[in-house]
Parts: sequence; structure tokens; C-alpha cells
Amino acid sequence: MRILGVDPGSRVLGYAVVETRAGRDMRYVECGVISAREADPLEQRLGEIASGLREVIEELAPDVVAAEDVFFATNPRSALALGQARGAALAIAGMAGLRVYAYSPATVKQAVTGRGRAPKEQVGRMVRMLLGLRRAPRSDAADALAVAVAHAQIKGVGAPRGFAERGAERSGVPST
Repeated sequence: MRILGVDPGSRVLGYAVVETRAGRDMRYVECGVISAREADPLEQRLGEIASGLREVIEELAPDVVAAEDVFFATNPRSALALGQARGAALAIAGMAGLRVYAYSPATVKQAVTGRGRAPKEQVGRMVRMLLGLRRAPRSDAADALAVAVAHAQIKGVGAPRGFAERGAERSGVPST
């Protein structure tokens, strides 16, 4: 199974693909960012990000999408733009016929590290360890990779033996 992790943003969208084998092992496939110019109007940035995500889906052929939920920002405009970017990403996934699972940042941290309030550095170290990477990717790509790994952990398709039974939070629900 190929899992596309998405960390939505109105200027930069992080993406990552992991593949599960034999029901338990995870393998890193690719990660990166899709960027739009900050000076461009929001609708143009969203279009560029959606177009880039469509290309990623066509090229990497994921089976499902795991997306990080919008967190509550102190700036309402930022939260609205982030929600619109997430909506654009969900629409592209829907047009590709992919099922989307949504996870809160705390759920991602819980699934990857065992702690819902783990710092970013700890999440990065665990993702690196679980996938056997020499170093963790940076920024939005790293966040997307954590979301993809979390989905595999939560659904029990890429977890080390016994992880799910030790209490990985199972609050990921399909988005509608």
C-alpha cells in the first residue's frame, strides 16, 4: 500500500509517500514540497499547489491520502487560508478517487513517538529511525512524512510488531 502524507499550506504544501510491504514494514518512496510565490494572489497559489499535487498523485500512484488537520491559529486569516489550501488538496485527492484520512497534529505525534506533545525534533528522529533514513527531511516535507508514517502506524500496516496494541491513538477518521 502506498500512503501519501500531506501537510497543507497556502504557500507551501509538504508531501511524502511511504510504502508498506508484507503488512508491517515501511519503505520511504519520496518527499518534497510544492511551492507557490507568496506575492501571487491566494487563488493562483492554490491553483499552483493543486496542480503540483495532481502531478505527484499521477506520478507516485498512492492508494490513500493522510492529511494533517488544520490547527487553530491565532490569526483568523491564516487559519482560513490554511483551510482553503487543505480543501484544495482534499479536492485533488477526491478527483483522483483516493480516500482521505485526517489526523490532528497531536495524533500524528502520538502515533509516531508515543507522546501527543512530542517536540518536532523527536518526531523527526523517530520517522528517521522507522524508515531507516540517514537524516530526516526538512520542514513541510518532514511533517508530511510524519503524517504518512502515522497513518501506517494507526492503521497497523507499517507499525513495528505490537505498536498498535501498545496504545497508538486511533482517532484518524476519513474526511468528508
